[in-house]
Amino acid sequence: MADTKDKAKAKSAKAKVQAEPKFSKETYMWWFESMKLMRRFEEKSGQLYGQQKIKGFCHLYIGQEACAAGAASALEKGDKWITAYRDHAHPLALGTSPDAIMAELFAKATGCSKGKGGSMHIFDKEVGFMGGHGIVGAQVPLGAGIAFAEKYNKTGKVCICYMGDGAVRQGAFHEALNMAMTWKLPVIFVIENNGYAMGTSVKRTSNVVELYTLGESYDIPSEPVDAMEVESVHEAVARAAERARAGEGPTLLEFRTYRYKGHSMSDPAKYRTKEELEDYKGRDSIESVKATILKNGWATEEELDEIDDKIKQRVADSVKFAEESPYPDPKELYTDIYVEGDYPFIMD
Repeated sequence: MADTKDKAKAKSAKAKVQAEPKFSKETYMWWFESMKLMRRFEEKSGQLYGQQKIKGFCHLYIGQEACAAGAASALEKGDKWITAYRDHAHPLALGTSPDAIMAELFAKATGCSKGKGGSMHIFDKEVGFMGGHGIVGAQVPLGAGIAFAEKYNKTGKVCICYMGDGAVRQGAFHEALNMAMTWKLPVIFVIENNGYAMGTSVKRTSNVVELYTLGESYDIPSEPVDAMEVESVHEAVARAAERARAGEGPTLLEFRTYRYKGHSMSDPAKYRTKEELEDYKGRDSIESVKATILKNGWATEEELDEIDDKIKQRVADSVKFAEESPYPDPKELYTDIYVEGDYPFIMD
């Protein structure tokens, strides 16, 4: 994915740190702390997976933090979020306790899905996070449905629906876009395009590589976003949310981002070069925010290091909480499945 155009963007991104900040000190400090929490949580999750304390599947978000943080600062409390199975970072941005997420990764009863969902099925209704979903593209029509409910109930809230670049090959993606625009649903569709659907370059799987243009088939306002810049993410999501709240319908945003790890913990990512990876690390969104904070004298290097140390300790505390929590009672196997309380399960 890295080419001459991307390298030019990298140079311009570093130059933008020298420009006047677009947002307040409080916003930049929140972005730094939020993205650092995502990064440290995911680094620890990867380490624990390697130690076989976390089992099953595990898909990390390292490098894509601005996609969640920029949207969280742009949206309102009460808005709904839904995503695919790479779902640890979004609820962290919304305020879900690291304890509850880590316990869920450990399959413990204190997890946010009672230990039944694991890494790919994090939920937290209290913060508006309507879940990570394991079937590729399945969350796209669900996101449209959530937006339909918000419109029907006249809440004034929106739903932001994330998906990977591979999910746009699903028929449900096109059906959802068509219905959302026909009914003017308050939904923001976000394609997190890191250039590789699992391990295959977008350029090898589609004649259409400018993925945002897929929305234009349905007359949906669509645009690409440099999602290595948290400011750009915030601005694009804010515009889309304003449009949705005004009753003008959906927006499709293509977040052009880059993940430093492979598709999952079992992916060695041999389909890309070390030079490409290092080129994108040079555009790291956390480092860009840090540079802006330092340049404007909003915090010292030592103060930012203290914040980082506190976050590391918070993540360590979440691991302790998860390790000391109990596993679900076997009877929990039969709960949270049907509304009917006495559903006749076959127990033997």
